[in-house]
Amino acid sequence: MTLKQQIFSIIVSLVVFFFTIDLVRKKRLREEYSLLWLGTSILMLVLIIRYDWLLYLTSLIGAVLPTTTLFLGSILFLVLLAVQFSIKISRLSNQVKDLVQENALLRYEFEKSRIANEQVVKEN
Repeated sequence: MTLKQQIFSIIVSLVVFFFTIDLVRKKRLREEYSLLWLGTSILMLVLIIRYDWLLYLTSLIGAVLPTTTLFLGSILFLVLLAVQFSIKISRLSNQVKDLVQENALLRYEFEKSRIANEQVVKEN
């Protein structure tokens, strides 16, 4: 990896890291979602600084070029991100279903109570 590539990669990793921290600090990104981004930026930084580890990982998975390993890593990152969002969407769907059911029960009780009050008023 050339010096320009290393410098660019380090800058990108640090920008992603500090941007994620800034989003969490401003409460625009929740901590639970930031872990994957922070972990990825740290891993990118480590693999840039320890390029020999990237070469070892490349030979370990049987890839020819380190860029292939990075490409595979980016695909794995996107899969993990999709799984994380799917889990969250499933949880939120269940919460919405429970809230709708609870709302329907409360509405039923309210209407039943209102009708009972109207009957009491008519009797008096």
